[in-house]
Amino acid sequence: MTPKATAYWDYIRVEELLALQTGRDGDEAPLDNDEVLFIVAHQIDELWMKLAIRDLVRVRDLFAQARVPEQSLASAVRGIRRMGTLFRKLSDHFELLETMTPRDFLDFRGKLYPASGFQSGQLREIELLMGLASSERIPLGHEESWLRALRYPDGRESSAYLRVKRRLDDHPTLLDAVNGWLYRTPIEGSTPDAPGDAEAVRAFVERYLGAHRQELSEHQKYAQAFALTDADRERLRKRYDDEMDSARAFMAAEDVQAPDRASVARMRAALVFIESYRELPLLAWPREVLDGIIEMEQGLVIFRQRHARMVERIIGRRTGTGGSAGVDYLDSTSKYRVFRDVWAVRTLLLRREALPDLVRPEAYGLDVGR
Repeated sequence: MTPKATAYWDYIRVEELLALQTGRDGDEAPLDNDEVLFIVAHQIDELWMKLAIRDLVRVRDLFAQARVPEQSLASAVRGIRRMGTLFRKLSDHFELLETMTPRDFLDFRGKLYPASGFQSGQLREIELLMGLASSERIPLGHEESWLRALRYPDGRESSAYLRVKRRLDDHPTLLDAVNGWLYRTPIEGSTPDAPGDAEAVRAFVERYLGAHRQELSEHQKYAQAFALTDADRERLRKRYDDEMDSARAFMAAEDVQAPDRASVARMRAALVFIESYRELPLLAWPREVLDGIIEMEQGLVIFRQRHARMVERIIGRRTGTGGSAGVDYLDSTSKYRVFRDVWAVRTLLLRREALPDLVRPEAYGLDVGR
């Protein structure tokens, strides 16, 4: 069969793309260059987010398998790291938008009412796919719920609303899928379905916390040696004691209600285990997964922070066009963390020489999967 001839401009639909920057009134001719810049930058944002959603779904589906083949982790890491790159590209656009002066933007800002960047259905999809719970969302403004903001002002369902409604029923989230994969991690050669697994995991955690306490004790002695007063020494003692108590409470999942506490505790033990013994062949790619997840979510956090600074630079602390608190709202969303345990475990990690000896290191060859 003779291959079909394709032209560049037809393959990527150049003319259709270039006809989409018409703004509210459907005519690009009367628009100032700054308004066209604003439109183009946000259209590109939506295209980057489309790619991120595709990778999120693919990586989520990989980890949602009952058994994740070890050889597939390289592909998962590639998708996770690409999402991190995509989120950084989103942040880069703010530098271009900052070429507008405040007055440049104010000349056409009135056209946006009551629109808001919050109405990006794809950004809401990314948050849902990652695992941000509705209960953790910061209220946008006067709306009855965050989902209500995605309707038209007269209450009609928009394409963004319908898109996000469908995604609300799309389970599991990437957070749930990754946590399930972590839960199944062999710890000191023991798997969740093995006899005596709870005891084996508990023994590992106790040895690890013992090494952690020893490290903190050494740090505390060093810090107190430079204390100037008894009050300083007592403050340092309490700080280090609190850090140790927090580590033990975290590993025991005391912040989680039964019946999920035991499974979360095992998952957190797996996080510590992978990060601590990452040089072993079986743990090298899992550790890359965890590092990629941090890079990915950090990219999204930086995007939110960069957005807030761009808005503050151009319009100060005005109320947002959609009725939000503007910069204050944007700053508050930068506190979102989906993979909290992956971030939190970094507080507990030890230098290599301080780690307790690993039981059954021979169990971590490349032929073992979960």
